[in-house]
Amino acid sequence: MTFETLTETEWTQIERVWNALDEGDLENAHRALAPLERKRRDHPDVRVVAAAVALDEGDAAAALERLEGAERSADPAFFFYLRARAHYDDCGFEEARGDAQRSLAILPDAPEVHDLISRIAEHLGDPATAAEHAAEANDIDPEAFPMPLEVDDDAFDRVVKSSLAELPGAVKKHLEEWPVIVDPLPTREMLTAEQPPLSPDLLGLFVGRHLMERSYADVPGTPGTIHLFRRNLLRTCADREELEQEIRTTVLHEVGHLLGLDEDDLEEWGLA
Repeated sequence: MTFETLTETEWTQIERVWNALDEGDLENAHRALAPLERKRRDHPDVRVVAAAVALDEGDAAAALERLEGAERSADPAFFFYLRARAHYDDCGFEEARGDAQRSLAILPDAPEVHDLISRIAEHLGDPATAAEHAAEANDIDPEAFPMPLEVDDDAFDRVVKSSLAELPGAVKKHLEEWPVIVDPLPTREMLTAEQPPLSPDLLGLFVGRHLMERSYADVPGTPGTIHLFRRNLLRTCADREELEQEIRTTVLHEVGHLLGLDEDDLEEWGLA
């Protein structure tokens, strides 16, 4: 299938969408995208930028749908990278790996692709590949892609213990019933228990029924749990101090879920 070349005005409109996304302005991204969607919805480059908007909105399934038929976009390396990101966010780690490798074959020095492959490899149980590509991303762009913080399991557990000890008393009281468990990463089952799936880069997760849903009929001895995901936390934090703060914030966020707060409530509390 052939497509009529985009006009200079349409390319300018696409650039406006990218600029809005760079600024985190989804409202203006949609506004700039709207005329393109009306006139040139099926053009590969319009599909690509529409998929990027969907990804920024957290809708990986919609991004994958928009990328169908976009293989002939102007930048095939970016197309494969974007589709790899969408598969990754949708927990299709094998498909994500394949597309990321295709992107890297076209543009070997793309640090964001090396970083993505590193995260994919973590979830596929391949730490050697994860470390190799994290180092590649860091070599190419050390400021944007710092190496994950190195803290062994025992030291990490000590950081968790000291961080939890500094939480407010009311929160620690809840943690007597709702234990905090440290896992290397969220499992695919955890992530896909909800639809759309949760982000593979999740730092923490509350599993169980929050207090507003509990009743006298609940089965005793089946408490919920708060999970902390060590590898994701270590990727996020630059040093021990930041790690301690992030652990406290993550636990408070999940306790908020335990209390029945939604994401808007948590954002208002500064815990989103």
